[in-house]
Amino acid sequence: VRLVESGGGLVQPGGSLRISCAASGFTFSRATMSWYRQAPGKERELVAATISGGGITNYADSVKGRFTISRDDAKNTVYLQMNSLKPEDTAVYYCRARLFSVYDYWGQGTQVTVSS
Repeated sequence: VRLVESGGGLVQPGGSLRISCAASGFTFSRATMSWYRQAPGKERELVAATISGGGITNYADSVKGRFTISRDDAKNTVYLQMNSLKPEDTAVYYCRARLFSVYDYWGQGTQVTVSS
């Protein structure tokens, strides 16, 4: 099983960034896919999630209206489009996959830094 995040980087406040998570080794279409983030000195927190089929999504209050999670089951990839970025969005962003409440996989993370 592999989850490989990409697309992180440095962006100015107010800017946009899209990060991706490419999955392999499991039935991606059946998985609940989530994005978490962890800032220095803080606990890891849920940012956004999308269930199998992508029909239902969930967002942290702090990112509602600014971030959009989406998935492409044909490409085994989940995305996080981040708009109107703020310095407080600076964190390592992790991809998570869960299946059948039993299997739980994490990626290695990608750094997002919002700074002028």
